[in-house]
Amino acid sequence: MMRYKPFILGLLYSFFLMTGSVYGIGEKTLSLGADASWGLLEKKQGIAVVSNIRPHPVLALAGEALPSLETPSQSSNGISLDLHLSFDQRRPEHFIDSVGNYDVSVSPELASVTEPWSRVGLGSVLFSGGEIVLKPRGNALFAPGSHVRDFSIEFWLNPQSLETGEQILYWSSSKPDGQGGFLNQRIRCVALRNRLQWTLSDIFFSPGERDRKSLSFSGPVLLNRSWSHHLIRFDADIGLLEYLVNGRLEALEYTSSSGREGGEVFTPVIGEECSFVLGGRFSGMMDEFRIYGCYLEKAALTRYSGRSGRVETQVLDLGHASSQVLKVDVFGGKTSNYTGKVNNEYAGNSALRFQDHSEIKFYMRMGNNPYFRNDVPWVVFNPGTDLPDFKGRYIQIAADFYPGSDGETTPYLSELKIIYNAAEPPPPPPMVTVAAKDGAVELSWRVSPSRDVGGYLVYYGTTKGEYFEKDSPFDAGNQTSVLIEGLSNGTLYYFAVAAYCSHDSTSLSANYPGQNIIPEPGEFSREVAARPLRMAE
Repeated sequence: MMRYKPFILGLLYSFFLMTGSVYGIGEKTLSLGADASWGLLEKKQGIAVVSNIRPHPVLALAGEALPSLETPSQSSNGISLDLHLSFDQRRPEHFIDSVGNYDVSVSPELASVTEPWSRVGLGSVLFSGGEIVLKPRGNALFAPGSHVRDFSIEFWLNPQSLETGEQILYWSSSKPDGQGGFLNQRIRCVALRNRLQWTLSDIFFSPGERDRKSLSFSGPVLLNRSWSHHLIRFDADIGLLEYLVNGRLEALEYTSSSGREGGEVFTPVIGEECSFVLGGRFSGMMDEFRIYGCYLEKAALTRYSGRSGRVETQVLDLGHASSQVLKVDVFGGKTSNYTGKVNNEYAGNSALRFQDHSEIKFYMRMGNNPYFRNDVPWVVFNPGTDLPDFKGRYIQIAADFYPGSDGETTPYLSELKIIYNAAEPPPPPPMVTVAAKDGAVELSWRVSPSRDVGGYLVYYGTTKGEYFEKDSPFDAGNQTSVLIEGLSNGTLYYFAVAAYCSHDSTSLSANYPGQNIIPEPGEFSREVAARPLRMAE
């Protein structure tokens, strides 16, 4: 039987090497993501927890919530944004106008899709016959009786099969014509031979409302099952109305009396009983429907707009001041959605840097105090490599996410594993004995069975299990016996000994020079007791 021992030991050693489950004695792993979830995150800025990319939710860039508002008329304090339907609430019955200017009602036929199939953010609305009705409140740009100057309307569209007659958007109002009748005001966007046809009827009025103007125009041929961005914008100073698709100017009209720049400018005047209807006769997806009270100079046309995101973990407790981080493994990849089809490249355990310049950079900081964050800077580290210089009890990890150079690709993080040496204190010393003397006791013990012993702490007190004497505990160093003097004769004292590791004593002396700081001990030895007595002469 003895002949098989070397073979069995070799087999076990090979197994550990292949599985990677043993990095060294005392190794432990702290995992985030995958089965462990992302519950230990403290900060998510520009980052979303995304499903449907991997079997478990991953961290990825959340996308651009709003475009950059760069001109004075486009303030970022919410004044210019009149309506915002993000469709990120995932369930249609929860869709809201985040600005609060419009009441939203939805048909039961509506559905929603989540990332990564949505164009921006966490979700998009899916039309298959249903509609969304937007009723303006008193402060809305298109509220009854409003005289509108600059405005912009934008949205993303992904048609399933764009057929002639499908209705994308419909706005209606009824305005008195001054002669006892009413004008039927309309903004209508419908499909016509794979294009979007826009008609604006009886909306633009001359000063004094003596004359009115209607306009009609269309855009380019659209691809089915592909996202496209649509923007209608109006400059009231010169009467310029433009239609842009994917940032490209496709139609230009003037609402002036001359039909070109110059002349009397006609501007929108809103009648009564007005509302917007999205969908109704449309099959496909829509995302980020917005109305602005300004001429929108620049829209966000890429999914991530070149902006980074960041996550930071909570301060994580590794259990002991001498714990050493051996390495951090990260798992993930990159994903994009150019045309409604998700492209996912899983890189596994790697540095998560890709040729299109999408990447995740990782940072770490450690300390022996859980409130170290204001004093310890972040340090860049390379995942998957040995990290010999990171020691301490508390650790925090951060990651910066950067999109691809085209703004359409995000890296994602599916799992993060912190592999560390727990540096657990050595077991207590065995065979603790005590001998009573006059005003003193002699305490002795055998060495701890661990190879990593930095010394021993001695505890004592006058109550069983409670060691509250003024100089308890004290550091006995590497001695295995001590004489404790200054005790009261006739009083029963209780004693216990605990070992601490050599790394602990070294790190404490280096980090806290000149200070009497007690190392972190292991478990107590068995308790012994003795009563000092005056010896007979």
